[in-house]
Amino acid sequence: MERESQKRKEISRGLMFLLATACGLIVANLYYAQPLVGPIGETIGTSPGASGLIVTMTQLGYAAGLLFLVPLSDLIENRRLLLSILTVDVIGLVFGAFAGRASLFFTAAILIGVGSVAAQVLVPLASHLAPEEQRGKVVGNVMSGLLLGIMLARPAASLIAGIWNWQMVFRLSAIIMAILAVILVRILPRRFPRSSEGYGTIMISMGALLLKTSVLRRRALYQAALFGSFSLFWTVVPLWLSQHFHLSQKEIAIFAFAGVAGAIAAPIAGRLADRGLSGKLNGFAFLAAVLSFGVTHILESKLAVSLMIFCFAAILLDMAVSGNLVLSQQVIYGLGDEIRGRVNGIFMAVFFVGGAIGSALGGLSYSLGGWTAASMIGMGMPAAAFLYYLTEKRENEDTLV
Repeated sequence: MERESQKRKEISRGLMFLLATACGLIVANLYYAQPLVGPIGETIGTSPGASGLIVTMTQLGYAAGLLFLVPLSDLIENRRLLLSILTVDVIGLVFGAFAGRASLFFTAAILIGVGSVAAQVLVPLASHLAPEEQRGKVVGNVMSGLLLGIMLARPAASLIAGIWNWQMVFRLSAIIMAILAVILVRILPRRFPRSSEGYGTIMISMGALLLKTSVLRRRALYQAALFGSFSLFWTVVPLWLSQHFHLSQKEIAIFAFAGVAGAIAAPIAGRLADRGLSGKLNGFAFLAAVLSFGVTHILESKLAVSLMIFCFAAILLDMAVSGNLVLSQQVIYGLGDEIRGRVNGIFMAVFFVGGAIGSALGGLSYSLGGWTAASMIGMGMPAAAFLYYLTEKRENEDTLV
């Protein structure tokens, strides 16, 4: 059996590409519903104020999976764990495709969220397989695949729904997940964690890690604030594009491609993190996110110009979120091999709770005050993170408090 104590060799390009592609395809399931909130809501009978819950339920399921399933990667063989989680994902997608009531769809959404944590078993696995001096590069490249999945999910879902219907999005993804599970089980190397702790001990230790590890706590809250604004933006903007700019579902899909450019920040951030620049770049990410919401209020009366500004805002926001994510992961993955699954589970759970809050607040604020109200909340999240960042003592970032 391959043990963690073995000397690590440089990860192959083929395996890195597989991990990046798999992460992108898996995590895309979390975002297919964002541009389809309107059509899904009409089918399952949700009110406009509750439309944000269509996305929120998936993110809450994801957060639960991160807390209760991802830590198992420190306990049991990772390939077997991956297959089990992907099975849950397929079941959720099948139920989602045939749900006709809100209660059924929300249940399916939770299962989809839980199953999508398979991506967060793969990311630490990539970090584990990489030698220390290349960890930032490898995580950055794999995360660029994951982030491309996030950003391509929205236009892909809009295009498929425009050609067929929103249910077809979930049906096709269920087939893709089933095929991907077979490929990963056949190609991925086995990883047997060396931890002798039980599941209960691991779960208890997660609370202690969050409370005692300053760097983990800060990075998780930083990213939660950024992802909250990101989720708010992409939950509300499709509605605003349809109502204010009168764009069709296919035109909204084209707009969503603008965010794909933000994925270029991930590998760049990974390389900069390897040079020790992680702390300094966090502040720039928060300010960029604040700016991305602020600029959308320039020349609002000129629709053509305003739409171009929204495209710029989408790119800037996605770059801020994706870049900061890689910066944070490079730091927290250095806390130790034996706790990497737990650290990743805590980080991503806090991160996605922020996203779930952002989605819910987006739907509610938009129903009450349109884009103006939603954008003020979206701007406030990274602004609060920046103020928290200013209190950080960088010289103590790697110590326990």
